[in-house]
Amino acid sequence: MNADDLQKKVEEQILDSYEAMYRLAYTYVRNEEDALDIVQESVYKAIKYSGRVRQEAHIRTWLWRIVMNTAVDFIRKNSREIATDETHETGREDVYQDFDTLEALEILDEREKTIVVLRFFEDLKLDDIARILNENTSTVKTVLYRSLKKLRVRLTEGEMLYEG
Repeated sequence: MNADDLQKKVEEQILDSYEAMYRLAYTYVRNEEDALDIVQESVYKAIKYSGRVRQEAHIRTWLWRIVMNTAVDFIRKNSREIATDETHETGREDVYQDFDTLEALEILDEREKTIVVLRFFEDLKLDDIARILNENTSTVKTVLYRSLKKLRVRLTEGEMLYEG
């Protein structure tokens, strides 16, 4: 496949994945404007460096990796607390419907959160997640299991608070 065809495939994947890219960025920053900035920068990087993709089959995982790295860089650069209150005033509450689940994700570290979001919100397979994160599939599976256990405890505690 020549460079022009690959560039076209990258652009198609960006269009197909734009909302998913936004949701992923949003899980990192929990702010609509910042998430949009991350996506915009990620799209720029993907188009600029589309020649680095070697196979069409790897475009999607490569794109996810760009979004994740850009989000982490954004957080490091801005190193400020992202206000959680403003995310629900913007009218984009459809990003992730269940506020309790979104709140519970905050107890997870960056790696755990990424794995949970990619698996359950973006419906990626464990093999795909492992490829995106450059990790072994069994490691991803273990981290996912531990993360779900943490979330289960957190959500159960929340239910007890509502009942008590």
